[in-house]
Amino acid sequence: MNQHSHTLTRTMPQAALAPYSSDPQKLLEDVFGYQSFRGQQARIVDSVVAGKHALVLMPTGGGKSLCFQIPALARAGTAVVISPLIALMRDQVEALTHNGVAAAVLNSSLDSATQRETEAAFFDGQLDLLYIAPERLLRESTLRMLEGTPLALFAIDEAHCVSQWGHDFRPEYLKLGVLGERFPTVPRIALTATADERTRAEIRRCLLPADAETFIDSFDRPNIRYQIGLKNRPRDQLLEFIKADHRNHSGIVYCFSRKKTEQTAAFLSSHGLRALPYHAGLSDQERRTHQDRFIREDGLIICATIAFGMGIDKPDVRFVAHLDLPKSMEAYYQETGRAGRDGLPADAWMVYSLADIMQIRQLLEQSGASDGQKRLERERLEALLAYCEHASCRRPALLDYFDEAYEGECGNCDNCLKPPTTWDATEAARKVLSCVYRTGQRFGAGHLVDVLLGKSTDRIARFGHDELSVFGIGVEHDKATWHSVVRQLLALGHLKPDPEGHGGMMLGDDCRDLLRGEMSLTLRADLRPKQRRGSRSTSRKSRDDIPSDSPSWEALREWRTAAAGEQGVPPYVIFHDATLAAIVEAQPESMDELAEISGVGQHKLKRYGELVLNVLASVEESKAESAESSSG
Repeated sequence: MNQHSHTLTRTMPQAALAPYSSDPQKLLEDVFGYQSFRGQQARIVDSVVAGKHALVLMPTGGGKSLCFQIPALARAGTAVVISPLIALMRDQVEALTHNGVAAAVLNSSLDSATQRETEAAFFDGQLDLLYIAPERLLRESTLRMLEGTPLALFAIDEAHCVSQWGHDFRPEYLKLGVLGERFPTVPRIALTATADERTRAEIRRCLLPADAETFIDSFDRPNIRYQIGLKNRPRDQLLEFIKADHRNHSGIVYCFSRKKTEQTAAFLSSHGLRALPYHAGLSDQERRTHQDRFIREDGLIICATIAFGMGIDKPDVRFVAHLDLPKSMEAYYQETGRAGRDGLPADAWMVYSLADIMQIRQLLEQSGASDGQKRLERERLEALLAYCEHASCRRPALLDYFDEAYEGECGNCDNCLKPPTTWDATEAARKVLSCVYRTGQRFGAGHLVDVLLGKSTDRIARFGHDELSVFGIGVEHDKATWHSVVRQLLALGHLKPDPEGHGGMMLGDDCRDLLRGEMSLTLRADLRPKQRRGSRSTSRKSRDDIPSDSPSWEALREWRTAAAGEQGVPPYVIFHDATLAAIVEAQPESMDELAEISGVGQHKLKRYGELVLNVLASVEESKAESAESSSG
C-alpha cells in the first residue's frame, strides 16, 4: 500500500488520497470516479495486481491506461511507465495529478534541476507512477536508479513500436528486453491499440516472458461514424463536412504532404475556422506551440501529416478527416481512433482518389525495403483499399482485419445509412485489362479511358491506338464509370502502377482468370457523396448525446475553460465532455448527487464540486428570472 508525502510542487497534486486501498474497485470509484470497469479491464487489473505479466490489446479510448494505473496504486512501490512521446507522458501526468495521484515524468524536456528533483522524489518513494522515455530508461544510470527503489510494475505503452513489421517501429523498443533480465520479479504489462498477429508475436517475443497472458478487447468503436467518399474538390468537401457537422469542434485533418497541411489550414482559416498546420518541417517551437494549443483549446483544428497524433490524449476530438489515403489499415485505424476517445459521437471522414492509390503504390515499389517488407506493405494497403471499396457495413470489414468477428449491420457508417448499389462489372473489367495490354502496359487511366471511349486525340493518333481492336469498345459507359472501374481494379490488385513512377498501368499478377473470363467481378456503383445530416437519426449514437444547445452545457464549458486557463492545463483534465454531459443530464443539486456521476472522483469532487453546483444554480436562476420577466 502506497504512502506518499507529495513534495514535488511542479508535478504533485495539492492533496492526495493516501494511503491507497488495495481494492481495484474502490480505487476505480474513489480516485478515477468511475463506477464499473469496461470490457476486459477488470480481468487485466486483477492479473497485474497479482503480479502476473500481460499483453493488452485495446482500442484507442478503450481505457488502456487504467489497466496499469490502478495496479500501480494497489501494489507496493512505484510503477514505471515507458512511453515514446513526451506529449503523452505530460498529458497523463496532468490527468493523474488532478485525480490526486503522485505522478511525474523523466525525459529530455525537463531542465536539470527538475530532473534532479524528480529523481530525488523517486528515490524517496514519493511517486506512484514515473513516466519515462525508452531512450532514458535504457541508460545504465537509470537502470541502476531503478534497482535501488521498490517497483510496483513496468508498463510498456505503444508496445507495437517493437515490431519491425509494424507501422511505427522504434528500434530502442527492441532493447527493452533488458527489463526481464534486470528485474525478473517485477510484473510487466505491454499495451497497444493496433497490432496484427505478426506484431503481437513480436511483442511477446521481445518484451514479455512466455507465461504472459494475452488480453484482447473489442476493437469496435461504436461511437465513431465511418464515412468514405471520392475526391471532388476535396477542400470544399472538407469545409462542407465541418460546417455541417462539426462547427466549433476540435478535429484533426490528415494530409499526405507538408505543403498540403499548410494550404488546408490556410483554406479553413479563410472560411472562418480556427486551423493550424503541423508537420516535421516546422521548427520544434512551432510544433510544440501548435500541439499545445490543440490540446488546451476547444474548437481548434490541426491539419497534419502522420507526424502528429500518436499518444495525443485529447478525449474530445470530434472528428478525424483524411484528405489523402493512409498507407495501411493499421494507420487508418490508429489515426481515426483519435476521434471520440470520451465515448461521445465522433466522425471518421475520408476522401481519396485513383491518384492516391497510384502514389502510395509507386512510393512502395521505389522504396529500399526488402522484397518481404514490400510484399507485406502491399497486403496492408490492399486490405485498406478493399475496405474503402466495400459495399456493405464497414465494421465487419474493419474488425475482420484485427481477427474480430462483427455480426449484422452497425447503423453508424455511410454504407448502412445509405447502402450503395453494385453491378456485374465482369465484361467492363475485361475490356479495361485488354486495353491496358494492347496499349503496351505503360499508359495512365486518362489515356486508357479515351481509348475505350473511342476519343480522337492527338496522343491516341500519335501512338496508333485508334487502330487497335480495343479502340471504342467501351462506349456503353461514361468516362466517370470507366475511371471507377480502373480505380477498383487497381484497388483489387488486378492492375498495378508502373514501378518507374511514370503514371502508367500494368496488368496485376492475379488478373489472368478475370481476363480469360474464368471469374466474375461485382463492383460498387461509384462512391456516393457524403451522408447528409437528415439521415443521422438511424445511427447507433445520436448527436443528441452532446447537449450543445443546453445553457448548462455552455456555462459548464465556459467555467471549465476558465479554470483550465488559470491552472495551465487542458480543459479535459478538469472534466471530460462526457462527464459534463452527464452532469447536464443529471442536474445534481448536492455534493452527494454529483459524486454519483461517472468521472467525478473524490479528489475532483473536493476541488471542483461546489464550483460546479454554483454554475448549475446560476443557470437555473437566470432561467427563472427570464421566465418571470416574460410573464410580467
